[in-house]
Amino acid sequence: MIETPNLNYIKELAGEDIEFEKKFIHIIKKEFPEEVDTYLEQIQTNELLLAAETVHKLKHKFNILGLEKAYGYAVTYEEDLRVGNNKMDMDFRSILQKITKYLTTI
Repeated sequence: MIETPNLNYIKELAGEDIEFEKKFIHIIKKEFPEEVDTYLEQIQTNELLLAAETVHKLKHKFNILGLEKAYGYAVTYEEDLRVGNNKMDMDFRSILQKITKYLTTI
């Protein structure tokens, strides 16, 4: 799964409104690490239904950052979590790490 996060969607949405673009990016940069921490805690405590809800929130950020394959992966993983299966966790964490690293560069 080789995708690179990008700001294309945000730039398209913002158009010429640089302030809107900056606010949107700020929200992503604030919420994403909080949601990642919540997810990791829920997996650690085996609260898989709650983790599914957090994955649901995170997957929308994947889409916003142009990660279509990661979004599809998260959709499947969310469904798996709802039935008590967290076998996709390590690959999901890889996606989270890639996005976390990217967000430090913007």
